[in-house]
Amino acid sequence: MSSDGSRKQFWKRNAAKVPGSIQHVYGAQHPPFDPLLHTFIETATGNKLPPATPGKPKKATTFQEFESITSDAWDVGDDDDELLAMAAQNLNIEVVMETANKVNELMLGSVGGATIPEASFASQSSFYADGRLVKSHSEAPIGSPKDAAGEFASLHRQRSLPHRPPVIPLVARMADQNTSGTPAMTEREASRLDKFKQLLAGPNTDLEELRKLSWSGIPRQVRPITWKLLSGYLPANAERRESVLQRKRQEYFGFIQQYYDSRNDEHHQDTYRQIHIDIPRMSPESLVLQPKVTEIFERILFIWAIRHPASGYVQGINDLVTPFFVVYVFEYIEEEVENFDVSSLEEEALRNIEADSFWCMSKLLDGIQDNYTFAQPGIQRKVKALEELVSRIDESVHRHMQQYEVEYLQFAFRWMNNLLMRELPLRCTIRLWDTYQAEPEGFSHFHLYVCAAFLVRWRKEILEERDFQGLMILLQNLPTMHWGNEEVSVLLAEAYRLKFAFADAPNHYKR
Repeated sequence: MSSDGSRKQFWKRNAAKVPGSIQHVYGAQHPPFDPLLHTFIETATGNKLPPATPGKPKKATTFQEFESITSDAWDVGDDDDELLAMAAQNLNIEVVMETANKVNELMLGSVGGATIPEASFASQSSFYADGRLVKSHSEAPIGSPKDAAGEFASLHRQRSLPHRPPVIPLVARMADQNTSGTPAMTEREASRLDKFKQLLAGPNTDLEELRKLSWSGIPRQVRPITWKLLSGYLPANAERRESVLQRKRQEYFGFIQQYYDSRNDEHHQDTYRQIHIDIPRMSPESLVLQPKVTEIFERILFIWAIRHPASGYVQGINDLVTPFFVVYVFEYIEEEVENFDVSSLEEEALRNIEADSFWCMSKLLDGIQDNYTFAQPGIQRKVKALEELVSRIDESVHRHMQQYEVEYLQFAFRWMNNLLMRELPLRCTIRLWDTYQAEPEGFSHFHLYVCAAFLVRWRKEILEERDFQGLMILLQNLPTMHWGNEEVSVLLAEAYRLKFAFADAPNHYKR
């Protein structure tokens, strides 16, 4: 808590002053008087502004008085058209139109899923025959052939403000998904895809080479088989893969027949009830709330819990199913998964996805099961190691946490329990897991250095917070919604640097 004893407690402050409440910002609407700007307006328009009231200026003590002595440069009158026309004379019209077209494609390309015909700025030019620059289509001369489309575009633009950021696909391709749409495959991406295909096509896949190639990301087209190989679910020998798949899938559905009916028994009903409660809380909701997906996740988690009595089902394990499930769905579809109806897949495909997700999740949890046994000792150790590591690599952040009594366990427990899945978009989690699959002990060991790099990544925002509540709100709601491959790659590079410096020298943790 802050040492300022006179300061009100965060939750006891006046509601009107709580962060997020609406406050008027008058400076943006009524800028102070600027003599240079008004001189420019008088010169450009030929109209002199009313002279100021003679005498000593009175100090503005209220907003009304301030407003009465302030002139808004954009409220001079209809002369702003002339100002815009003058500005346009100094611009290359071709460049203006090219840029406007690009903006228009983003903002007005579609309404309700239907493309607006000929709704580009180029086809509805704002420069008319009289040379006047029109600010909006509603000011176009009456009778213009573009009136209808112009008014429609203008109406859409008004209704769309404030403009929402573009929707980023749930799962990123090899290219960075920081912009809307699906980018075309670059030459580098095509070359990497060819390398993966050549490596996977051999009679015996060189897993060491596959790990090296996968560290910096796996193309979507080959990600399912690559994950199965790197997790140890499939053998390197190509001839044995199909028989192994058939055997493991049959074995899983044997477990279903043997154990799943016991979910309502007295000994297991609490486990099943908790799983049933947790699944709707998962993300993305558009996927997990589909009845077919919910059924699949319930079976996977219940069978895993029955077969691992040392830990049983623990909250957090449910999140670890999603990346495997999404990746293996892409073996059967080309489109993005956000709006895809999983139940439209053939029953055999759904059974294969379910069994493969179960076995790969089991392989992952075998390496971090002490995270989920009684008292979760694995997480306790990793959080302590994170605290020691951060104290060495960024002492300012560490001391700032101590000053405001923020315990690492209060925010980093979830980072370890859910492997950062609640902190990152799913597309970033899948990219992160490409490297975790390729890195030796990626989930159990390398994840520690990723968490340290992730925390230090927000040092500026952390140091700006000056109380316990502000720090906790920030650390539990880090702004990563628009992250893509580029941000994850930088995070992984920094994590690898930290691992190289500290992993083989544990005494470096200590002073």
